Amino acid sequence: MSKDIRIKKGLNINLVGAAELTTSKAVLSNVYAINLEDFHGIIPKMLVKQGAEVKAGEPLFYNKSIEDMLFVSPVSGELVEIVRGARRRILTLKILADKTQETISHNVLDVDKASKETIKAFLLKGGCWPFVKQRPYDVVADPDTTPKSIFISGYATAPLAADMDYVLQGKEAELQAAINALSKLTPGKIHVSVGKTGSSPLSQLDGITLHKVSGPHPAGLVGTQINKIDPISKGELVWTVSPQDLIIMGELLLTGKFNADRTIALAGSSVKAPKYFTTKIGAEISTFLYASGVNEDKFRVVNGDVLTGSQSSPDGYLGFYNHTVTAIPEGDDYELFGWNKPVFNKVSATRALTFSWLQPKKKYDLNTNTNGEHRAFVVTGQYEEVFPLDIYPMQLLKACMVKDLDEMEQLGLYEVAPEDFSLTEFICISKQPHQKIIREGLDLLQKEIG
Repeated sequence: MSKDIRIKKGLNINLVGAAELTTSKAVLSNVYAINLEDFHGIIPKMLVKQGAEVKAGEPLFYNKSIEDMLFVSPVSGELVEIVRGARRRILTLKILADKTQETISHNVLDVDKASKETIKAFLLKGGCWPFVKQRPYDVVADPDTTPKSIFISGYATAPLAADMDYVLQGKEAELQAAINALSKLTPGKIHVSVGKTGSSPLSQLDGITLHKVSGPHPAGLVGTQINKIDPISKGELVWTVSPQDLIIMGELLLTGKFNADRTIALAGSSVKAPKYFTTKIGAEISTFLYASGVNEDKFRVVNGDVLTGSQSSPDGYLGFYNHTVTAIPEGDDYELFGWNKPVFNKVSATRALTFSWLQPKKKYDLNTNTNGEHRAFVVTGQYEEVFPLDIYPMQLLKACMVKDLDEMEQLGLYEVAPEDFSLTEFICISKQPHQKIIREGLDLLQKEIG
């Protein structure tokens, strides 16, 4: 029996350019890249040298702090470039793909008979452990810890996000295999959330506690669901896994092979024919972006959704955790006296000369313009209207800015991740970088307290 969760606070940002429910195969990418910024806090130690030939699923590097945590290649080919930054820090690994792909095979694991430690070792060796993230700190989970529960959100509410009900169709066997394995890694429950309407393949799985979620964004964020179902206190931790990452884990368990296939939603008003593409982790964005065509010369590619994604380019590469690529107009134009006249073509959380609240289902063609610049951080009371967690967002942000560890702890920093503040950042009249502030606060808390 499912448990319903209704979120009242939030804000839906309805944008033009949602992906149609049709899937095409992307053009094969010549080069695939692993961006080390996707693995926050990981210090890599290389296992192969530039120029080496690697197979799909072969380890490229490991985590310096946890040597058993391996990060593998999505394809077979030649490691043609190791991009380094300041102090020779590794930024990106680029692999020139072979025309004929070869994949490393592991012995298939019998999950029903396997122990907790055997399953962990198998996922670590097979390269699937980086898909498991933990709260607090929103980093790759430490395999030496035990979570009190595991959360999986199959309900996407972010603007133009991929429809999980659609992309998970036909993957029930892989999903169930992954759930069976994860259930042995925690003494608690595996909480799976789906939309109250629709028919998600996740709702048919065994060994889960199902929750049906409804409400505006950020109802689909796993942080919102953790807060409403099983909040985190100091000394506790939970793990989270994305549904599409479950498929890769399940396929490794069933076949012994790491399959980096990913179904992504190409969306946004700058795309002529937004739809879904099957590609691989780390593929060149241009291999599917130009297949759908673009509407204008000036547009911005967002690696992810428009609230939490990172700025990229057509020559960029699909992020390790991303299921959406968005292209929207570049906001390099400015309105004269735009602040003192009625606004009908933008989304706003206020009712001061704005009228989006009168048409909650209207779709907007927004660009990247922030409609203002960085200014004094003032108290408005707006954040609480769109922030459903039982946390004071303004106070927590300011505690992070002044690096007050006691206040950060008491105000609930353990529970949140940067994405939980993406909506407050969107409506912020002070134009403060909320997600960056929270990320820096989490890093400081982890460094000082652990």
